[in-house]
Amino acid sequence: MSETPVSEMSFETAMAELNEVVSKLERGDVALEDSIALYERGAALKAHCEAKLKEAEEKVEKITVGPDGAAAGTTKAEGV
Repeated sequence: MSETPVSEMSFETAMAELNEVVSKLERGDVALEDSIALYERGAALKAHCEAKLKEAEEKVEKITVGPDGAAAGTTKAEGV
């Protein structure tokens, strides 16, 4: 488990650590106090990943095509 603050992690690093946390909790071979700490770390990692995904969604743009088939510009993607 990383000692890196969650807020400083990239999406990919946070997801990898979240997967480790879930695996450890699912195995059930962790002491109760450690399980609580893992759960809290996992909750923070999940929230961080969700925030990073939301940021990415807000940056997504849809390329618009003109009548001649060439790119005519961009518009905000639907549902964002």
